[in-house]
Amino acid sequence: MKIKRVIFVILIALLTPAGVLLSQSIDTYEIEKVRNKEVLDSKDLQIIDNFLAQAIQELLKTRDFTSIARTRTTILSNQSTQAQYAKQFSQSAYKYISLNLQQAETLPQERQFKVVLNFLILVDALKDPRLADLAIAKLKDDNKVIRYWAVRCITNPGLISKLNTSEGANLRLLQRITGQLKQLIDSNTPPADETLALITEFAAELSIPEGEDLLIQITDVRIKQYADWKVEYELLDSAVLKSLANKITSTESANPEIARRFAQLYSYAMQRYIKGQNLLSDKNKQYLASVLVETEDKCISKPPMRGTQSNIKKAVEQSSISMLQQEYDRLFGNQTKAGELTLKLNIDYGTDASGRKRMAPQLLPDPPETTPQ
Repeated sequence: MKIKRVIFVILIALLTPAGVLLSQSIDTYEIEKVRNKEVLDSKDLQIIDNFLAQAIQELLKTRDFTSIARTRTTILSNQSTQAQYAKQFSQSAYKYISLNLQQAETLPQERQFKVVLNFLILVDALKDPRLADLAIAKLKDDNKVIRYWAVRCITNPGLISKLNTSEGANLRLLQRITGQLKQLIDSNTPPADETLALITEFAAELSIPEGEDLLIQITDVRIKQYADWKVEYELLDSAVLKSLANKITSTESANPEIARRFAQLYSYAMQRYIKGQNLLSDKNKQYLASVLVETEDKCISKPPMRGTQSNIKKAVEQSSISMLQQEYDRLFGNQTKAGELTLKLNIDYGTDASGRKRMAPQLLPDPPETTPQ
């Protein structure tokens, strides 16, 4: 699931016109000849460097959106998998994007925003591990759109497929990216839902332990937002819950913290739907209904959690809160009796004030008198 709000759709529509466009201002004759050679000499490598120096400088100078898109297309279309070519292309791309990002810092704020954004769009499209540091440097930018694209660059599936290994520099970079994302989530300006969606997809694909840690951290953010009645876009939790469920079912000895977060978040989503009938907007109730039904279908209705059932779907379709409450009680139980899902997952929910294990998820606090939507 990829979440894009209108602001990002409009932005990309402006900055990236449809269709393949060729730059009219960059001479590609020499670079095209070099791109088709099997063995390169020092002159060929210099041609690659000169091409990127000119093309990337164009992104700094050009103000016309169409020309910017043409320039990016020209850069991307002149990549190659030939080893010498690819190495020089990567080195030169890093050198000139870094240099021009530094020059962009001297521009007026609005112009700087557009330039930096275009460089991040280019970095995202290049999917080059060498360029990850340039995006990491923008994770703390004051502008939420810049932060979104910085996260997008370093969570790009094409990039991660190159890094998802247990060896060497790739592993170290992957761990560094994960650490930076954890800091971003912990910051005073936590990521917007669109950005959390990207991080969720990233964490779900990681084959290293840090991926589970990041997924737990994301879930804790969502659990707190539910408890505070500050959730705005419940559909995000379909991705979060599915990612947690996949972690539960993909290994023989699932992390109990993953299972506990899955149950707590799902219980909060169901409780929000039940308690918020007279408070939430129709849109938010539709979002929640989708989360409940999709999670039942894709996660809890499949072994090893429960086996095939569709009671939640029936309750939602019949608009029966009493039926949904009955299914909630069956799944999650109460403080004296564990529910069916709790037993299947073989978990508890921490301890209460007296030190006894909690047999049921935390209850969602009552909503405030005015719920912000």
